[in-house]
Amino acid sequence: MTTTAKAPEAEPLVREPGPQELDPARTHRRRRALELSLALAVPVALLLLWQLAAVQGWIDDRVYPAPQTILEDGIERAAAGELWPDVWATLKRVLAGYAIGTVSGYALGLLMGSLSLVRAALEPLLDALYVVPKLALLPIFLNMFGLGEGPQIALVAATVFFFVWISTMAAVLAVPAGHRDAGQVFGASPWQMFRHVLLPASLPAVLVGARIAAGVAVLVIVASESIAADDGLGHLIFDSRALFQNDVMFVGIVCVAVLGVLFSELVRLVGRLLTPWAPRDHGRGQS
Repeated sequence: MTTTAKAPEAEPLVREPGPQELDPARTHRRRRALELSLALAVPVALLLLWQLAAVQGWIDDRVYPAPQTILEDGIERAAAGELWPDVWATLKRVLAGYAIGTVSGYALGLLMGSLSLVRAALEPLLDALYVVPKLALLPIFLNMFGLGEGPQIALVAATVFFFVWISTMAAVLAVPAGHRDAGQVFGASPWQMFRHVLLPASLPAVLVGARIAAGVAVLVIVASESIAADDGLGHLIFDSRALFQNDVMFVGIVCVAVLGVLFSELVRLVGRLLTPWAPRDHGRGQS
């Protein structure tokens, strides 16, 4: 007679709930506070290091002025009214070009995303134009519009157009077939299909592309103003560099950075208002 030993019963695995499960709201607030602290601490630390390097003579403050010098010069120029004309010149060109490029890119993206024949006819041509550096188009726009605001606005519009067109067409094509089938089953007209299916499903991705285009538009106008303009932040930056006024040059760079951030955040805010159903886009990471 043989006896078989019973295997010991496995103990159940018990996991205690952590802070995230016990108080998710507080955990989220602490995580956001940590992210904001890091976002502020890194640039502040770099500015302090830059200031220290300029004061101690580790770098040539004639070439790289201290942040305090840049701030003082910026405040002085703003109080004297010397800075705002350049800021306004750049801003109005960006806004006008961005509006034209966004509307035209969105309309054509919807058309090409919805109609395969239109996409087959136009996509190869637009793909070829997309890879051309947009700044290389400036001489063409100068020939078309002459000197003045026209070439600057056209260059921004062309840049924004391609970003919005690509994101719109891709977003429309990415709408799940089940969404379209459901609309057809319920007898939706072409307008109802667009209004209730294609538009809400594609708009979040379109607005992400529009926000990227906002930042690129600021970069392009600065480069364009350095070549073919007698005002604006781009002209201020490169003209002051030619005159060895490096503190003024850095003032212009800071203004460009602030303008780009504010413009991108404005587009992000508009996107949140237009698409309350979409997941939050924090711009840095989802937490």
